[in-house]
Amino acid sequence: MSSQRIYNFNAGPAALPLPVLEEIQESFLNFRKSGMSIIEVSHRSKWFDDVINDAVDRTKRLLGLDERYHVLFLQGGASLQFAMIPMNFLATGRTADYVDTGTWSTKAIKEAGIQKKEIAVVASSKDRDFCYIPEDIKFNPGASYVHITSNNTIKGTQWQSFPDTGGVPLVADMSSDFMSRPLDVEKFGLIYAGAQKNIGPAGVCMVIIRDDMIKLIGDGLPSMLDYNTFVNKNSMYNTPPCFGVYTIDLVLKWLEEDMGGLSGMESFNVKKAAILYSFIEGSDFYRATADEGSRSLMNVTFRLPSEDLEAAFVAKAIENGMGGLKGHRSVGGCRASIYNPATIEGVEALVAFMKEFEAKNG
Repeated sequence: MSSQRIYNFNAGPAALPLPVLEEIQESFLNFRKSGMSIIEVSHRSKWFDDVINDAVDRTKRLLGLDERYHVLFLQGGASLQFAMIPMNFLATGRTADYVDTGTWSTKAIKEAGIQKKEIAVVASSKDRDFCYIPEDIKFNPGASYVHITSNNTIKGTQWQSFPDTGGVPLVADMSSDFMSRPLDVEKFGLIYAGAQKNIGPAGVCMVIIRDDMIKLIGDGLPSMLDYNTFVNKNSMYNTPPCFGVYTIDLVLKWLEEDMGGLSGMESFNVKKAAILYSFIEGSDFYRATADEGSRSLMNVTFRLPSEDLEAAFVAKAIENGMGGLKGHRSVGGCRASIYNPATIEGVEALVAFMKEFEAKNG
């Protein structure tokens, strides 16, 4: 199996740990001696009950969540959360602060505006094409929450540390760096993450919500757009994305048992990113697009001297067994997404290829 696989630098759907894929393959036709595949097992069965409860328990252990926090599995991706968050928490008279650090936070702001919710964009890095994370932000003490995007896949920036909001709950889109490092969860009233970038396949979004946020939810919401529905039914008000939840459970098991939890995962991610950024910094041919103090450990964005060379680089990389290096269509350039499952071997192979390409084209 591994001999046929490429080094996968896709931004999402992204690489999964090889041991997880192999376990899925091994048990796919007969899940836990049920005589059925995991995609055939009833979500009302004990087999799936065990899966979803284990995923919740592992999430709580990895993040150090206490009984105030609820772990939910929703559909609609992170994009639905852009709308659900203001819909649930911003009844008439309530306001929220948003920080705009690029495409995904911009979309979250747009969704709140569509609903005519009262929000304030208290900081933005738009003035320099979102190449940095704003600092020294003044938040409104009366806000119901502060919304941020913790890692920006398109621009290659990441919050190195989370802001002091003066006690206002942080709401964070962590789709692309969730479970990549330890968190001070006390700061967060709600965390959400589309699974397909760092913890599983497309089709499921994990939401972690604290009790005090639930108390802010207004009345009269559609059942499927009300967080209470999923809290009260353990994410099984309707049929959940069973295969996605199962895969997330296996990824969390890998994180907990093979990678040494979030501290071990962070050390591994720092090492991988350092190899790639160090090479780029030492090159006159490649140029990192994000400011040094804001650079992402997950998405390394860079440019070559011309768009023609970038196209040739991406094409040649595929020939050499490295996929997913084309930058997002909105910005161009190149991007290596080195999420949790990316290996040091893969990053070193990429650097070796980049050296060779520079020698031939520089």
